[in-house]
Amino acid sequence: MYVCSCFGITEAQVKKHADAGACTPRQIASACKAGTDCGGCVRRIQALLGRGDCPRRELLDQRQEHAAVSALGDVRLPEAA
Repeated sequence: MYVCSCFGITEAQVKKHADAGACTPRQIASACKAGTDCGGCVRRIQALLGRGDCPRRELLDQRQEHAAVSALGDVRLPEAA
């Protein structure tokens, strides 16, 4: 079934790019142009990508958590009474 009519991109092609590591609609667009013309397929691409496991997303989450902890620096929390 076609996901992107503008460029003739199918669900199978989107899934292939996702399996190769594309985790976001923007990364899918970079791989095959889907979503870059009228934008009507972006929600469908998002649905196909879902919120499943994505090594890049997990790495990004880890970096954001590390940055948040680093930003705290030497801030000390008050001790419980």
